[in-house]
Amino acid sequence: MPVIKTHATTPIPESAQHTLKAAFGQAIENIPGKSEQWLMCLFDENAPIYFAGDDSEPSALIEVGVFARGEVPASAWEALTAAVTPAVAETLGIDPARIYVSCSSTPHFGWNGTTF
Repeated sequence: MPVIKTHATTPIPESAQHTLKAAFGQAIENIPGKSEQWLMCLFDENAPIYFAGDDSEPSALIEVGVFARGEVPASAWEALTAAVTPAVAETLGIDPARIYVSCSSTPHFGWNGTTF
């Protein structure tokens, strides 16, 4: 049950959403057992983000959450970040130095009225 939320100070037109959704679908495969089949993507455009106290340049926060009973290897998160960052930078025109990627896993996840 992976979820990727994109919060950006820029607009995220539908074409950019499709581009990022496809890139995220590939990137999530870096996490063991995860695929685009269960991936949910959320897009929050024109978000007020202050990076280092400054909102004059475009910025983004990408939140990645997955359901995992065990530990996700650091190398998997590193590969995911390495794939997601350039996709967001190129698609939305944001300097990679102004993009944060937050990665987390949880042993509890709800779907279809039940919790795993």
